[in-house]
Amino acid sequence: MKGAERSVKERLLIDKGPEGFAFTRRCRQTIEGVDDGAEFAALEAALETTGIPGSERVDLFRVLAAILHMGNMQFQATRNDEAILREQVAAEKLCHVLGIPLSEFTRALLRPSIKAGRDWVTQSRTKQQVELSVEALARSMYERMFGALVGRINAAMRRPEGKSTFIGVLDIAGFEILETNSFEQLCINYTNERLQQFFNRTMFVLEQEEYTREGIEWSFIDFGMDLQPTIDLIDRTKPIGVMSCLDEECVMPKATDKTFTEKLHGLWAGKSDKYEVPRFALGFTIKHYASQVEYSTAGWLEKNKDPLNENVTRLLGNSSEPFVAQLYADYADGAAAHRPADAVLGGGGGARVATTLKRGAFRTVGQRHKDQLNLLMAQLTSTQPHFVRCILPNSEKRAGKIDTPLVLDQLRCNGVLEGIRITRQGFPNRIPFPEFRQRYEILAPNTIPRQVFVDSKQAALLLLDALRMDGGRFRLGHTKVFFRAGVLAELEEIRDVELSKIIVQFQAMARGALSRSRFRRRIEQARAVRVIQRNARVYNQLSEWPWWKLYRTVKPLLHVTRVDEEMRKQEARIGELEARAHSEAAARARLEAERAELERAKAGVAAELDAERRAALDQEEILKRTQEREVALAESLREHAARLEDLEEQCAELAQQRAQLQAQAAQRHDDGQALADAHARAA
Repeated sequence: MKGAERSVKERLLIDKGPEGFAFTRRCRQTIEGVDDGAEFAALEAALETTGIPGSERVDLFRVLAAILHMGNMQFQATRNDEAILREQVAAEKLCHVLGIPLSEFTRALLRPSIKAGRDWVTQSRTKQQVELSVEALARSMYERMFGALVGRINAAMRRPEGKSTFIGVLDIAGFEILETNSFEQLCINYTNERLQQFFNRTMFVLEQEEYTREGIEWSFIDFGMDLQPTIDLIDRTKPIGVMSCLDEECVMPKATDKTFTEKLHGLWAGKSDKYEVPRFALGFTIKHYASQVEYSTAGWLEKNKDPLNENVTRLLGNSSEPFVAQLYADYADGAAAHRPADAVLGGGGGARVATTLKRGAFRTVGQRHKDQLNLLMAQLTSTQPHFVRCILPNSEKRAGKIDTPLVLDQLRCNGVLEGIRITRQGFPNRIPFPEFRQRYEILAPNTIPRQVFVDSKQAALLLLDALRMDGGRFRLGHTKVFFRAGVLAELEEIRDVELSKIIVQFQAMARGALSRSRFRRRIEQARAVRVIQRNARVYNQLSEWPWWKLYRTVKPLLHVTRVDEEMRKQEARIGELEARAHSEAAARARLEAERAELERAKAGVAAELDAERRAALDQEEILKRTQEREVALAESLREHAARLEDLEEQCAELAQQRAQLQAQAAQRHDDGQALADAHARAA
């Protein structure tokens, strides 16, 4: 809600940041690198993709805002130990958001009416009772809203009829060990204990099934039984465990947290190595797979009852906000509908998560938690599970920082170290035969004969015999060789030593080859220097020899006779070039004459073409004038034709008028004749 738009916040009366609400005041306000506005926009987009429209999204935010306002309500006790509201601002905001009257809400919260026999009586509540009632109401609202959202999402992702395959994601809180561990931590740790047992059985049943497939002799061990004593201590019914004992005390009229703790000590103290009695605190200690946890039983009976104030829930069932009213429809006046709360978002269907119970069926929180956990375990057992262990690197939510003690605590609490402990009891390391031969043949290079074929399994056995491996530390399967914990690490260390020796030997040979190459190059350089020096000395001696001096003096004169020969060759070449020039000039003159003749012919053809073009232009002009004349005559013809039509119409009209006049004249003549006859008869 921190990143919500201002219009949404104003509509839901959220005028403060997280630090202004009691339920979020102690949480981390800001996270480095996280944009609350972008996160809220991503949430809106996800809800829209799921098919939840804007009005229904506001209804979801309405419930969250109501829970925030609910946490800000403050109470104080009067002299009579009766609870009253310290101020009404938070209550007014809460009632406005939920659509319920303020006066009825405060009366139902502080002085609810309860049924005693056939009569209704008003009961005053203490400050602690009201605060517990508010907390229970907040949990109930969030639970029902979350169930409605889950039902809506399941309806949007409804698979076709007849399909039984699906992918489910289970995200749970890890094992919790706090400074003060209460009923909530017991429920969380009990859930983790059951899930760790499921993990152990699933993973190591698969592990042992692989031993069977590979033909390894192995007696089946139920690793899940390691955690069974702790689970029995919590949920056993005979003798009763912690949960059952707590449920039993919740129905006792004068039971208290102290009587519950004493009864639990009497049942389990000294009878289970998983149960211990603390020296001073009111509580008990349970040894879980992750660690030993001391639980404080203060307030457990009230937390387990988790009673909802039916006066308040009845108000919510009759709220003016449809979504809130449907969440608590089973508490509305009159048994209008006992509809589940997860069917209120858009008429959701599909897989539902039951979040409400029939009125009058009292079930404790522990009972509901065990039932839901049993359903979950049954669902997990019918699926093919995969496990992902999530590790929080640091509590500051910063990238690139590892808090080693925190990581180790999480590895211990989420069962990774427990899984490693159990894995070490079997053969946790395994490697296929071809890969084993390829990787570790270097440890015994001459063991496998090269001239004959040896299959990979026999080769692996030969290598293990050559390494003098104890038979109890490995097993040969059909396709793999299995090792006890630590054996493969020893082989890797031996392999590293052998590789180091080979690499050192290779480096020595490479250095030797490089040194010899440099030495040979230096020898060749020395030989070349000696050859150059010898040639230099010979040249110096030759330059002082008289015959060599005479040769150097005569040598330039030997080129004089060659000059005359070169002159004769050049003169002959010049004569050939002159003859070729004369012939080319004659050919050029002939071509010039032909070009002039062609120019004259071209000029004549151009004149004829020009005359023809002018004649064509005259003809085009005549044709154009003729066409224009034709168009004018056609236009004149159309005008005369139109005029003729007008005259014909006028003639027709005149003829019609003439006929009418003639008819009128004939009529008048007949009327006159009739009148004359009438006069004649009258006379």
